[in-house]
This record gives sequence, structure tokens and C-alpha cells, in this order.
Amino acid sequence: MENMGMRVRMEDYRLASWYRGKKVFVTGHTGFKGAWLTLWLLSLGAEVAGYSLGPPTDPALFSDLHIKDRIRHTPGDVRDGENLTRALLDFEPEIVFHLAAQALVRVSYREPVESFETNIMGTARFLEAVRKVPSVQAAVVVTSDKCYENREWVYAYRENDAMGGYDPYSASKGCAELVTAAYRNSFFREEGAGIASARAGNVIGGGDWALDRLVPDCIRALSKGETIILRNPQATRPWQHVLEPLSGYLTLAWRLAQDKQRYASGWNFGPADADVLSVLDVVKQVIALWGQGGYEVRSQGEPHEAQLLRLDIGRARTLLQWKPVYSAALAIQESVRWYRAREEAYSSLPEFTLAQIERYVQAAQTNGLFWAECVS
Repeated sequence: MENMGMRVRMEDYRLASWYRGKKVFVTGHTGFKGAWLTLWLLSLGAEVAGYSLGPPTDPALFSDLHIKDRIRHTPGDVRDGENLTRALLDFEPEIVFHLAAQALVRVSYREPVESFETNIMGTARFLEAVRKVPSVQAAVVVTSDKCYENREWVYAYRENDAMGGYDPYSASKGCAELVTAAYRNSFFREEGAGIASARAGNVIGGGDWALDRLVPDCIRALSKGETIILRNPQATRPWQHVLEPLSGYLTLAWRLAQDKQRYASGWNFGPADADVLSVLDVVKQVIALWGQGGYEVRSQGEPHEAQLLRLDIGRARTLLQWKPVYSAALAIQESVRWYRAREEAYSSLPEFTLAQIERYVQAAQTNGLFWAECVS
């Protein structure tokens, strides 16, 4: 792969020395975050298996990156415990990441039962399957910052705050956290895998095509020369590039496999306080980077969505030595660059996407993060 001016090679940073040769199983690998995680794991030298329904959108990052041809791909619904268990037993992974989910608030209003089934019972089926696979050393269950009981206060939520959820999506994620904690306490305390959960903020990045998500909605409108429609312009969110929480998940699994008593719990992976921006702030930056476009507000009759939401990442900073690398502005810039590359028919999206991972790792090295240190 062309170096593109980078001084850092993927094989030179520290996570690679641990993940190289590891067998890693990812549910939801056909989704936005799952595809980015799978590409990163492959670049680290891991052997990857994925279990998921087909890509949830068209276009899809999973397809653009040609991931299916590079991993053991098993199509399946996470609610199908028998099929999921069989896939895990056949692969015998050491590390598992559970990302399969119904991931959209507005969809949960239209399809509440399916959202509850997927996010709650899907998590239970996943953890029950992990119980039956002795090779698993660490399992990371990915939920959401919306798992907390949102009181619309200015304080950032900490890992020991109450679970909750106004809408079906948020409630299902709070329940998924409770299911994970119950399985950890009941079945994995003394023996078996280390079980942890990870709660991230609003992720952005190239290759997200989901409906009712801000940056994809902006890109769809801008690429067609249409006006961007905003539902909730003053709502604030903890915006972060998709690589931020993924670096947290990778670091957490690494540590969890070494010392489950210390790291088997819930963890927040969010941006710095300065990067909690309003929807309108993000849209203005996207338009400026795209070079043209406009927006208007249409917010009548919309279902309830939280207005204020922030995560406290002090615990991850202290115990995992993890912290954000990109500012929100840089995260938005990298996201728009990816969509521009696809719009302009860049010759190799897998190469372009991997180069974005390399730039992120180089920035992490510059910031002194231990997981990105060069191997001596």
C-alpha cells in the first residue's frame, strides 16, 4: 500500500504486537463501526470472523472495503442463539466484540419490539454463546452513551450513574448494560472470559450511510445540491471520529484479556469537553468543508430526543490510559474528506480508509498514547 507520506507503518505500533495472529470475532461487522473495526483488526494482523445480517444500507462501507473476501463471514441474526453459538465454536476466537444492534433512535419509535429484541435479547444470546466457548479470553459489548438515565443536566455521565432511557432505543441500551452486568456477575466472575461494556458518544466518519444520522444526511443533501433539513439544531452531542471509540475498544479488550478483575466493567469512550457541539455547529462545519450548501429547520411533530448529553471519560483516562486524539473539527474534516474521495471516485477506498487509520495512529503517537507507541 502506498505510504502517502506517512512515517508510521501499521506493523510498527503497539497494539499490533498483541493483536497479530489473534483470532477475533466481531458481531455486526457489516455495519458502519463494525466495518471500520474489522479493517483495523485486519491491518493489525488479526484473523477475523464476522457474524451479522447483510449490510444495513446501500451503499455500505462493508462493501466499499471488500471485507467479505478477507474474513470468515457468517450471515446471521444475533437473536439466533444456536447459529451464533455454532459460529463461535467453529472459529474458537480469543477476543470477541459485540456490535450487532438496532442503532437508531427514530427507527426504535417505528419498530420498538424489534429494537428491544435485537438490543436486549441479542446481547443475552451473545453472552450465552460466549459461555459455551472456552477459547474466549475477553468480550467487549458495545452499547451507547444513551444507556444512561438522561436528566438533561450539564454534568457528564459517569460509569456508575443510573441506566435509563426515554425512547425504546435508549432504554434497550440501558437494558443491554444490565444484561451484561448480570452475566458478568453470575457466570464470569471466577472463571471464563473477562466481560466489559463500552459506551461511546455520537460517532462520525466516512462510510456511514444510515438514515436519520446527521453527517450522512448532510452528505446526501450536499451531493445532490439539496438543502439540508435540520430537526433539532440546538441539541448537543459528544461528537467523535469513529476511530476514537474503536481505539478504546481495542485497548479495553487487550487489557481485559490480561486482567479481567481490574477491567471487567462498563467504560465511557467520549470526546473532550470542548467537542460537545450542537447539531447546527456540526452542519455549518460540514457545509464549509464541502464548499457549498445550505440548511433549514423543520422540527414540527418530531419524536422526543435528548437535548443535552455528555460522557465523563476520566476513568478511561486514568485506568486504561486512553484519551481522545482528534478534536471535533478534525473528526468532521476527516469524515468529509472520505465522502469527497468516494464522490470523486478515488481509485481505492480500502487504501484511502486505511490511510486514515494510519494518520490517526500517528496522531496518537504524537499525543503520547501508550497503545500507539512504536515497538522497539
